[in-house]
Amino acid sequence: MNKIGLSDTNIVALVDCNNFYVSCERVFDPSLEGKPVAVLSNNDGCIVSRSNEIKAMNIPMGAPGFKHEARILKHGGTLLSSNYALYGDMSRRVMQTLEEFSPELEIYSIDEAFLNLNGFRQRDLEDYGRRIREKVRKWTGIPVSVGISRTKTLAKIANRFAKRYSGYKGCLVLLDDERIEKALNLTPVAEIWGIGRQYDRFLRQNGILNAWQLRNAPENFIDHYLTSTGHKTVLELQGFACIRMEEAPAPKRSVVCSRSFGRQVEELKDLEEAVSEYVTRAAEKLRAQHSVAQQMMVFLATNRFKEGPQYNNALQIQLSPPSAHTPDLIKIALTMLHELHLPGFQYKKAGVMFSGLISEDDVPLNLLETNYLDDRRHDLIQAVDRLNRKHGRDTVFFASSGTKRDWQMKRARLSPAYTTRWTDLIRTK
Repeated sequence: MNKIGLSDTNIVALVDCNNFYVSCERVFDPSLEGKPVAVLSNNDGCIVSRSNEIKAMNIPMGAPGFKHEARILKHGGTLLSSNYALYGDMSRRVMQTLEEFSPELEIYSIDEAFLNLNGFRQRDLEDYGRRIREKVRKWTGIPVSVGISRTKTLAKIANRFAKRYSGYKGCLVLLDDERIEKALNLTPVAEIWGIGRQYDRFLRQNGILNAWQLRNAPENFIDHYLTSTGHKTVLELQGFACIRMEEAPAPKRSVVCSRSFGRQVEELKDLEEAVSEYVTRAAEKLRAQHSVAQQMMVFLATNRFKEGPQYNNALQIQLSPPSAHTPDLIKIALTMLHELHLPGFQYKKAGVMFSGLISEDDVPLNLLETNYLDDRRHDLIQAVDRLNRKHGRDTVFFASSGTKRDWQMKRARLSPAYTTRWTDLIRTK
């Protein structure tokens, strides 16, 4: 394995929010503290976030909520629908707080971020990690765990121990070789960042059961059997930083917006509303990253878990010129929907995918049609985006998306949008 040019003296921290969705709910409803709380997926289906009390009841992640509802309620707990508006805004607040602690921050997911701490070598890093925890908790109400080590992969392992063992008080620093060896020996190979299920099975079959054994596996074995990602993982376990910090997330190569309906949908009018809504959401994401799409796909599906005839189909079209202009895209998507739709079926899901994404600056000239970026359509859609950002989603919306939208996914246990909707602000007596 080539280690030329790799540093083994980096210091990186991983900050991970504890039970993030549950923690967001508890910030605004303190009565949930200390009680079993589970947050459900779309259409109130499976459990996607668990409080420690739920974990102690041995209820697994991804379990159907209805199977465990009676038991959770019996223990004084509750199940909640996913409140994505709240979670997204709380994530933004957490990340803004973390920017106070390092000039180089990489947002890895909605509840995780890496911090480059190379300039903080002379500090007591354990104390610094606890200061991060205290400030995030004070400013946002969200509890976090902090893992600090030489590489991202080792920081992930440090964070795992900081979160699971209360003796570390939410922060673990793994820089000492002896502590790293002990932690790697206690880390099953399946728990290593970047090791998937198939690799886990393969490595265990070859006698590699934990992270320490993978770190010290023979080079010829690694070169022969592992991919480039696997090579990087081994080098990171050895303390060589080869997964660099990404200060800005790379633009998405495709954007998908798809939801299962809250009920079976038969009427074409309902499908038109849903597809219009999905195009609206996906086009907003395109414009947010200053991209346009060259292809668009629309798809429909019935419920494969229900007996009876099934119908699943999709249609893709080349967009010329490439676009992210919602009205034009809705018009094209509805034409595609009419071609796809077959009457007599009960549809469970529809969706839209934009692909072939390119930057707005790279749109090729078209002598036959003017791109929306070059005329008043661009100014109009930008004004719509500004109004919706300032006053809340769908302050201005497209009539084809409908007003009732009773096909939307079921969220019977939805908490208020405490931070993003004026009407949901908490009132004090």
